[in-house]
Amino acid sequence: MTVLERLHRPGWKILGMLFLAGVIMAAGWGVRASARKMAFFRVRSVEIRGLRYLQPADVLGRLKADTLMSLWDDLEPLRKRVLNHPQVSDVTITRRMPGTLVVTVRENQPVALIQSAAGLLPYDSLGRQLPIDPARTNLDLPIVATRDPVLLKLVGAIRNAEPKLFARIEDVRRTGRDEILLTLSHGALTTGSGNDSLNIGGETLRVRLPLDLSVERLADIFPVERDLARRQAHVGELDLRYRDQVIARLQ
Repeated sequence: MTVLERLHRPGWKILGMLFLAGVIMAAGWGVRASARKMAFFRVRSVEIRGLRYLQPADVLGRLKADTLMSLWDDLEPLRKRVLNHPQVSDVTITRRMPGTLVVTVRENQPVALIQSAAGLLPYDSLGRQLPIDPARTNLDLPIVATRDPVLLKLVGAIRNAEPKLFARIEDVRRTGRDEILLTLSHGALTTGSGNDSLNIGGETLRVRLPLDLSVERLADIFPVERDLARRQAHVGELDLRYRDQVIARLQ
């Protein structure tokens, strides 16, 4: 078998491709190593995106990037430092030539406030206390009676699936082992035709529900509210504890 015939065999082709890939990678590492030494690629600015509750200084303090750093340095240590902040759920860092780091942060979202000796403290749907100052950020969140994982998970699910309903929740508490009471603000209800709106009166609306109620089932209160508003009935409580029914208790 000649040398040319051996090179055409599948095994030799694979070895040739691996060798070529190694040469390309070595060249790439060489270019990057050279670029790291160039002043042109020094980090001169940091762009931070996605912040709502955190301050840019909080991220910059964790990042610890300075003008001696090259844009081509390993970014993973920087990402891990920012990710260790208790308010951060995820972070990505990308490069923008010639000298800018772009840091995109995803924050843990507060879903409720819980009363403590230090005042009202924000928590996320997983039951974690978040380092957010409610006074400084003017948090408008439901108040949950206790650090109950079931209640926190529920309000988190409502926030994701029914943000308009979430905005109306004032208070969430258990009234029994398997029952929950939501206190909602009434507000105005759109009729669904034009810009007309209805108000069903009263300051708050109580909604009773079983512990295992789905968010989809909770949305059944909307058509009931609209129907009661059209009839000018003042409702004080809606009860979803019965299968496929919404029981209205009028004031």
